[in-house]
Amino acid sequence: MADPSSYRPKPGQIPDSPGVYKFRDEHRRVIYVGKAKNLRQRLANYFQDLAALHPRTRTMVTTAASVEWTVVSTEVEALQLEYSWIKEFDPRFNVKYRDDKSYPYLAVTLGEEFPRVQVMRGAKKKGVRYFGPYGHAWAIRETVDLMLRVFPVRTCSAGVFKNAARTGRPCLLGYIGKCSAPCVGRVTPEEHRELADDFCDFMAGRTGTYIRRLEKDMMAAAEDMEYERAARLRDDVEALKRAMEKSAVVLADATDADLIAVAEDELEAAVQIFHVRGGRVRGQRGWVTDKVENVDTSGLVEHALQQLYGEETGDSVPKEVLVPALPEDPDAVSQWLAGRRGSQVSLRIPQRGDKKDLMATVQRNALQALGLHKTKRASDLTTRSRALEEIAQALGLDTAPLRIECFDISHLQGDDVVASMVVFEDGLARKSEYRRFQIKGFEGQDDVRSMHEVIGRRFKRYLQEKERTGEWEETPAPTGPVPAPQDAGTVPGTAPATAPGTAPGPDTIAPGPGTAGPGTTVPGPDSTAPAPGTIAPGPDLTVPDPDAEPREDDGRPKRFAYPPQLVVVDGGQPQVAAAKRALDELGIDDIAVCGLAKRLEEVWLPDDDDPVVLPRSSEGLYLLQRVRDEAHRFAITYQRAKRAKRIRSSPLDAVAGLGETRKQALIKHFGSVKKLKQATIDEICEVPGIGRRTAESVAVALASAAPATPAVNTATGEIIEEDDGGSTT
Repeated sequence: MADPSSYRPKPGQIPDSPGVYKFRDEHRRVIYVGKAKNLRQRLANYFQDLAALHPRTRTMVTTAASVEWTVVSTEVEALQLEYSWIKEFDPRFNVKYRDDKSYPYLAVTLGEEFPRVQVMRGAKKKGVRYFGPYGHAWAIRETVDLMLRVFPVRTCSAGVFKNAARTGRPCLLGYIGKCSAPCVGRVTPEEHRELADDFCDFMAGRTGTYIRRLEKDMMAAAEDMEYERAARLRDDVEALKRAMEKSAVVLADATDADLIAVAEDELEAAVQIFHVRGGRVRGQRGWVTDKVENVDTSGLVEHALQQLYGEETGDSVPKEVLVPALPEDPDAVSQWLAGRRGSQVSLRIPQRGDKKDLMATVQRNALQALGLHKTKRASDLTTRSRALEEIAQALGLDTAPLRIECFDISHLQGDDVVASMVVFEDGLARKSEYRRFQIKGFEGQDDVRSMHEVIGRRFKRYLQEKERTGEWEETPAPTGPVPAPQDAGTVPGTAPATAPGTAPGPDTIAPGPGTAGPGTTVPGPDSTAPAPGTIAPGPDLTVPDPDAEPREDDGRPKRFAYPPQLVVVDGGQPQVAAAKRALDELGIDDIAVCGLAKRLEEVWLPDDDDPVVLPRSSEGLYLLQRVRDEAHRFAITYQRAKRAKRIRSSPLDAVAGLGETRKQALIKHFGSVKKLKQATIDEICEVPGIGRRTAESVAVALASAAPATPAVNTATGEIIEEDDGGSTT
């Protein structure tokens, strides 16, 4: 535990300007990011008597080993920089809201020639218009089914669409009038896009125009005695009204607003958001988070606004945002929201009328969500703590293993051998630190040897990090070659300049003595700062190879920088012995190792002839099983993907400079690799984009390719001919 006074900045060193600050731990990892109108006043609060600090703040400052800050010009810039740093560094002591599930959206792919209506989850894509989020996917499908009567937009996948176009026959929806069948040319692309635009307009809240138009057409058809058409239009009107009833009117003035409510206790907070468009509730979502920092309702609201609108632009940010409490600096937050939207945004607390009543409804939802979360996880924190204590007691560890890493080997009869590493911290999966490996040292099936290689590679990288930071003082055993530390000839305090055209990272320009102008970063007394006038390197945005040299320290979570307290391997005594031998060869003796055998769920320890048998009802055994099963899932998923990629490989992959577009052009021109192999060089040159040199390379590659093993239909026993880009169907 660090003493905050050991890294407290000197008096007068901290400016009284707006800025953003970050605390780093002993490994130089950023653990907390904050902003302030006055950096001097805010940072002084962290260095008072520890007994006067909030317990969470006290934990943070005693975990930290240094503090740095960046001065900015305005409070809006501070808000933007704080959000970007939280996204970049993922600090452990910052409140981060995470969706309790992946909410489905109703999406219209306007970027395609024939737009498609479908249910989408996950990250938003360019060229797609989204409506929602919705609580359930079935709610979207019910709404779409009703609206397809009036707006028969395409809903099929690309494969179904192409197959219908090839055969000249539409799908079932085309026959029953719920699709305009653009695949067979019943409507032109322009007419289909007009249908999609009308669908989007209706979903956006402009409903009255279409209903009035349909009712007018219905009356006209009745007057002309076209009773069948009039009946169909009547049914269309009823369908649209039923679709509208699914989102009741809550605000009579056709308001576009988001209402945010917060329910909290000492440990956790729940946030609920209602998306109101055109006076109707068009979507709802919620988050639950642990309060890892000392934050009040205003702070929770500000964090929620950053999470909700940090990646949104345009109409995705509504004109009005209603909150239960204003952030610390509402003007700065309003300006930031206006910048995201491109026009003015009103941020306020509803005081009376329908909006206040609706806010009360959102608040009740937040309270219910927190209560439900508490019910499901009332014993979860206690259970996780008990599980870690049981593991520590069973394995004879001095402390509970707060970080557990588990390794598993996967292959198919010795082919495509891969390994996985999963990480659990405080009993919960930390998927951002999962890693996967390809076995490089040998070929064939040998789980023990594979485990030895993977453990060695993982902890060699750990030792590289310790050497680079000066933490590794002992000389490792010679059997495990560890790369030498970085060249000591570098001039202390200097750093290479950024490449031309690249943007510097957050630590932009270090000021000279006594200066702290806008856009500068001032490190704390224990942190390493660049020399005055030099430019520090920006963050490396590339993803290095697992066995490559570690990149420069930038405070982000590294791939292998942090050691676990416990290594778990999927297997029994041989795998455990291999893992322990790999650690011994590297001179590492402070990391515990165990294995979990599948057959009897026995826990094996190094150098023990008998396993440790945990009770079947043990929470510790349950946690080890979860860790082991997650490693197995992650490994087998990677192995299957690698095998599928190999199976889909084509002889054309060996042609240098032949990209995917020209491969597809060749297959499309000739129909299959088999026919392409029979073509002459002159015939290959006829394909657009293929020159003579490339054609010669293609011919040589196909001529030297080994004949593919024929695929067999296991149901009928017949051989399936190769008819596509090198794969069998």
